[in-house]
Amino acid sequence: MKLESDTIRLRATELSDIDLLYIWENDPEVWTVSENITPYSWFELEKYILSEGDIFANKQLRLMIDSKQNGKFDTVGTLDLFDFNPVHGRAGLGILIYAPENRRKGYASEALSILIEYAFTVLNISVLYCNISVNNQKSIDFFEKAGFVKCGLKKSWNSTPEGREDEIMLQLIR
Repeated sequence: MKLESDTIRLRATELSDIDLLYIWENDPEVWTVSENITPYSWFELEKYILSEGDIFANKQLRLMIDSKQNGKFDTVGTLDLFDFNPVHGRAGLGILIYAPENRRKGYASEALSILIEYAFTVLNISVLYCNISVNNQKSIDFFEKAGFVKCGLKKSWNSTPEGREDEIMLQLIR
């Protein structure tokens, strides 16, 4: 199965992505949705990229999202599968379109559509899930539009500078 459409390509992370990942992973704005609170070094990112590959061994997979513009591919974000459990056929899902000027152009929707088909048909996943802050309505709307349904509410789940906040779990079942 090709992980691409006319406008989007999903691909493995390469060492040449390290500069982008360094910026994205060390941006405190991204930390609010990634549960990360410490910066990554180039060395840590290099080790991660070199160790990545087998989702069955690592229980996670990061794919880079490339958009095709004027016949050329530009990297606009990442898609992560995590907590992969092949026994129960489930995985968590996270998506990032980093630059605000690349958002609301359909890149995330197209990338998610490609990933869902790959997860369900190649990886034999039956359930994809994501966890989203109740205050992130844009993300909730995005995943609901893709067919995900709310299945749980985790009360007072995350600590923020404004205080505790709830988190919603959404899932898509094959």
